[in-house]
Amino acid sequence: MSNTLFIGKDLPDGLSFAEALADSGRSVFSTAKSEADASKFESEKIFATTWNKSSAVSAHSVIIRAETKLEALDEVIFYFDASHFCSQFELDRTEDLSNGIDTMISGFLFSTNELLKRIDQCKEKISVLFLVKEYPSKYEMISSKTAGIVPASTIVSAAQAAFCALAESFAANAGERDYLSVVLAKCTFTNELYKNEDAIADWVVSALNTVKTLKNPQTVKQACTWNKVGAKLSTGFALFR
Repeated sequence: MSNTLFIGKDLPDGLSFAEALADSGRSVFSTAKSEADASKFESEKIFATTWNKSSAVSAHSVIIRAETKLEALDEVIFYFDASHFCSQFELDRTEDLSNGIDTMISGFLFSTNELLKRIDQCKEKISVLFLVKEYPSKYEMISSKTAGIVPASTIVSAAQAAFCALAESFAANAGERDYLSVVLAKCTFTNELYKNEDAIADWVVSALNTVKTLKNPQTVKQACTWNKVGAKLSTGFALFR
C-alpha cells in the first residue's frame, strides 16, 4: 500500500481523482477548500487539510500533516489542470491576477521547495509525479484547427508554462538523489483521455507503480522525460513535447 500526497485540485474539485487513487489501495492526503470539505471523505481513506497557497509555512505544514496522518509518505502528485483553472480565471482581470498567481504558481513553488527540503532530511525513497492537463493558449489557437474553443486566459497559459518549467527543474534533482524518482506527464487537449478523470488517475497509478519496479535508480535524463498520459511510461531518453 502506498501513502500519497495529492496537491493541485483542492477537494471537492479533485475528489474524482482522489477517489481513483484510493480505489487503487492508496491512502490519500490532499488539500481542501474548507475545513468542512476536509473532513467529508475520511471514510474513503481520503484525508485533507486547508492551506494558504501564498505561504511557505503553510506548504510545509501540509507535508508534515500528511506524514503524520498517513504515518509515512512515499508518493506525491502535483496536478495542474489548466481546463479547471480556466473556469476560475476566465478573464485577465487585474483584480484577479494576485489570486491567480497564488493559486496556480506560488502554491506549487512553495510546496515543491518545501517537499525537496523534507526529502533531503528524510532520505527515504519517494516518487514524485507532475501531471499537467494542458489547455490551448491564445497563441496556439491561431494555428489550431479546433473550432468552438475559447482559449485560455493569459494568466492560465503563463501558469501552465511555469508549472512545466518547475516540473523540469524538480526532475533534474533526481540525478543526484538515488532515493528520489520523478515522473513528468502531459495530457494534451487532443488526448483521448482528456475528459476522463478516472482514466487519467488510473494511468498515474500505473506510472507510479512502474517506477517502483525499476531495478536501478533513475538517471536525470529518465526523470526529465515528458510522458504522454495513456502511453507506456518511457524509460528512454526521448522527450515528449
